[in-house]
Amino acid sequence: EPGFPAEKSSSVLQKKYCVLVGVTGSVAALKLPLLITELLKIPGLEVKVVTTERAKHFYSAQEIPVTLYSDEDEWQLWKGRSDPVLHIELRRWADLMVVAPLDANTLAKLANGICDNLLTCVIRAWDLSKPLLFCPAMNTAMWEHPITAQQVEQLKGFGYTEIPCVVKKLVCGDEGRGAMAEVWTIVERVKRILEERDLPTQS
Repeated sequence: EPGFPAEKSSSVLQKKYCVLVGVTGSVAALKLPLLITELLKIPGLEVKVVTTERAKHFYSAQEIPVTLYSDEDEWQLWKGRSDPVLHIELRRWADLMVVAPLDANTLAKLANGICDNLLTCVIRAWDLSKPLLFCPAMNTAMWEHPITAQQVEQLKGFGYTEIPCVVKKLVCGDEGRGAMAEVWTIVERVKRILEERDLPTQS
C-alpha cells in the first residue's frame, strides 16, 4: 500500500499466523460471529472455520467474514486419487486450532478417536506439535455426568488445552457450570500463545 513503511509491511508478512476455528452443535455457536470478529482484530492473523452440520443451526453463514468449510466441501473437493484431501490440507494450513464451542457429542467422539465428519477428521489428523484449544459447552446436567470429566482428561492427555466452561444461566434456563468460556477469555488465550511464539498481538 502507498505510504506503508516497507519494513513494517515485510514484518507483518513474516508474522502471518493461521488459526482454524472449529464449531460444533452447542447453542454457544451463536457466539461464532463475535469470536471471529475479535480474532480478526489480532494483527497478522488469518482465520478459517470448520463447522459441523448441527452447528449451522445457531449462526448465519452470511455473518462469517472468513472461509467456512463443512462436510460437503470435503466430498466436493475429492474426486480422484490425486486430488487434495480437505482435512489434511486444513491440518497443514493451520498453526493453531480452537474448537469453540465443543459440544458433548463431539467431545465424546474426540475422546474415542471417532472421525465421521470434516471437523473430527481434522482433529484426528492434527499435528500434536501445534496448539489445539477446546472450549466445552453443554447443559449442566450433561457436564456433571461422570463420563464428561473422563473425556476432558482424555483430550488433555492427547496434549490439547482446555479453556474451561463457566457458571452462568444457560439458554435452556438452568443455572450452573457448562457455559462456554467468554469470547474475550478465548481470544486472550490465543494472544498468549502468539506472544509465546514471538508473534505480534498489538496493532
